[in-house]
Amino acid sequence: MYRLGVTPWERYGAVARPRLGALLDREREQLPAAPGRALDIGCGRGQFTAEPARRGWETVGVDAVPAAIDAARRTGPADVSYVVADATDLESAGLGEFGLFLDIGCFQGLDTDQRAAAGRSVTALAEPGALLLMLAFGPSPYRRLVEGVAQAEIEAAFPGWDLLAVEDADTAGLGWPMNRTAPKWYRFRRTGA
Repeated sequence: MYRLGVTPWERYGAVARPRLGALLDREREQLPAAPGRALDIGCGRGQFTAEPARRGWETVGVDAVPAAIDAARRTGPADVSYVVADATDLESAGLGEFGLFLDIGCFQGLDTDQRAAAGRSVTALAEPGALLLMLAFGPSPYRRLVEGVAQAEIEAAFPGWDLLAVEDADTAGLGWPMNRTAPKWYRFRRTGA
């Protein structure tokens, strides 16, 4: 898709970035100490990866598409690392542990088995009390055009995580069919051992 220049998910960046910034500001204010490490899962060309870095997190972006990571490295800030890695097998990339995970649309594009593997993979890298912020589009009749995921599917993939909040995401400026998918922000906290 990157080689063809077909990246409709990037259209949502301008709409989602302010809300992500507000969510990260809120998390930053609640931290008892300096931010630790953050992982942007399925970062693509790094559209959102700089946001936690701007707020003090040591940030890594991962994507399975080498061309996307190459673009992120060329345009992203120098203090962010970008790594080619599969969201379903993050352990093999040797990334270490993280206290904050971002998933802006990666999880929803995976099939059922991949979603379970991604949940296990994120959990394996999570520090105790880690936070996961996820933006996902809901199921819709346009599934072939825009993948979607239900809240129950997300929760099933992250046992040992508590769902703290679900908030509607903005749809202004999305255009059809993405504006018919009821995007949501999910906030999870790692609690299990």
